[in-house]
Amino acid sequence: MSGDAQDVVLVVEDEPVILRVLTDYLLGEGYHVLQAENGTQAFEILASKPHLDLMVTDFRLPGGISGVDIADPAVKLRPDLKVVFISGYPAEILDCSHPIAHRAPILAKPFDLDELQRVIRRELA
Repeated sequence: MSGDAQDVVLVVEDEPVILRVLTDYLLGEGYHVLQAENGTQAFEILASKPHLDLMVTDFRLPGGISGVDIADPAVKLRPDLKVVFISGYPAEILDCSHPIAHRAPILAKPFDLDELQRVIRRELA
């Protein structure tokens, strides 16, 4: 369980099964979880929720918006927001010119949920 049961995590993932698995796992670990299936929903949540601790985002999302395209402006507006990228194509994240792509941890799909938890704990510490 997280050190603070009130940690708020935004999960941005377009695959419904993966979104559900991540959400269920993080809820079970004591996080408050918000979900977005695409960039539009993610931006709506970022605009409407004043408190977010961490965002877990897929890189490839529908609609031509990548996880990096969401994370970069989000951390500019919220410097304390932590980001974890998940992707079946992790090299694409590193090819981006956005600074967040080189600072945030990247987990290659498929990944172990316990590894995700370790990364989240480290980022929120």
